Amino acid sequence: MAKPNKKKPAKPAKGLKTSYPYYLANRPVAANTELEVLDKYTGKRATRVAMADAAAVRKAIVAAHKAREAMAAFTPDRRRDVLEHCVRRFSERFEELALALCIEAGKPIKDARGEVTRLIDTFRIAAGEATRIDGQIIELQISERTRGYRGMVKRVPIGPCSFITPFNFPLNLVAHKVAPAIAAGCPFVLKPAIKTPVGALIIAEVLAETDLPEGAFSVLCCSNEDASLLVEDERIKLLSFTGGLIGWDLKARSGKKKVTLELGGNAACIVDADPGVSLDHVVERLVFGAYYQSGQSCISVQRIYAHADIYDKLRKKLKAAIGALRMGDPRVDTTFIGPVVDEDAAKRIQSWIDAAVKGGARRINGGAREGNMIPATLLEKVPLDADLYRKEVFGPVALIEPFDDFDSALAQVNRSDFGLQAGVFTGRLDHAMKAWDVLDVGGVIVGDVPSFRVDNMPYGGVKDSGLGREGVRYAIEDMSEQRLLVIRDAVA
Repeated sequence: MAKPNKKKPAKPAKGLKTSYPYYLANRPVAANTELEVLDKYTGKRATRVAMADAAAVRKAIVAAHKAREAMAAFTPDRRRDVLEHCVRRFSERFEELALALCIEAGKPIKDARGEVTRLIDTFRIAAGEATRIDGQIIELQISERTRGYRGMVKRVPIGPCSFITPFNFPLNLVAHKVAPAIAAGCPFVLKPAIKTPVGALIIAEVLAETDLPEGAFSVLCCSNEDASLLVEDERIKLLSFTGGLIGWDLKARSGKKKVTLELGGNAACIVDADPGVSLDHVVERLVFGAYYQSGQSCISVQRIYAHADIYDKLRKKLKAAIGALRMGDPRVDTTFIGPVVDEDAAKRIQSWIDAAVKGGARRINGGAREGNMIPATLLEKVPLDADLYRKEVFGPVALIEPFDDFDSALAQVNRSDFGLQAGVFTGRLDHAMKAWDVLDVGGVIVGDVPSFRVDNMPYGGVKDSGLGREGVRYAIEDMSEQRLLVIRDAVA
């Protein structure tokens, strides 16, 4: 069981406001209806946020539609300047953003600061990409018929976009939609998760300081029912959704618009007989990957497959490392395990653990739930039909099992409805390359856990994990379209 963190909590930093407006067509609106945002550790109200209604969502869509030409004409250097302004302001408000994340998401403060760093990185990458959206010269003279013709292609903004983001990365998952949209020249309407909206509203506050055209952005906390307009309105040309499997339903309702989905997974990691590095390093990375921010990550390590030759040794080392993790107040620097998003989520996670144990699983680490706190848990002999094996647990829980043959381990990784990322620790190049060839996932990480992500790499999955790719340059490609120009030379 994770050790309770009894160290005296650090004094809360100042910076959270008593309330936050939503942003409609670049401007703050303090609506009458307010949403309570809870401190996920204490359960007490941390702040209030203005809620938008269906009428406000419609106005935001109309404003984005009207802004499409102005945003397309907003030159790349000006887009870059807006993004660089955001980088500066986020850096100046670093601790405020980290505190908001720590409180509204229950994320340990060290992890919160790490996410603010990634927010800044993502906007910095987008600033660089804004002036590198290049076109192409196409050689059309492929036969006598096409002599004298020249072809060129440029990328143009797709138009108004709608974004729906989840609670687990309230800053960086917002950044991965907003920053590419600005770089591409697309107006947008964003619905952040109502459990963790503050970070997105601070981003909007910073955007409101810039000279983006009127209607270029709206950030609205609203009900799922009112957000249906973002899915179904035909004036929206792209829907980008990150969240649960309901994304497939949204896609079915989206009509003619382009849709990108990132829907999670139950990521696996293989540890070969020769992992290529020391087992102590493997353990350090597995513990990070499985229990970072209480496992509330789409690429959290959920399934560990270890070669039989090193299985017992690895299990013993994992047990010791997991048992040393500290659980408690996320404001304390030494806390590693904080709360999950709410008590309902904690109860669901605990029920999956209990069902797996009842079905024959053996608990290596773990303990009793305390409100919305789940101790770091490791199980072995988990039944293949258990929810804990088949579904996304989204909590601080992992399972481990042995394998004798590398091909069988690859098959076990693929025995999943999900396919986001997979990790492989191996010292054999042929095994690394075979994993890349065989694993049915969006990304294979060799020498590290599947939880590894850099914000400029293509990120996304296959099967139930989603459709399309994020990563700034790849998102820009989705948010733009190719436009062809053909010129015929003058005919004598």
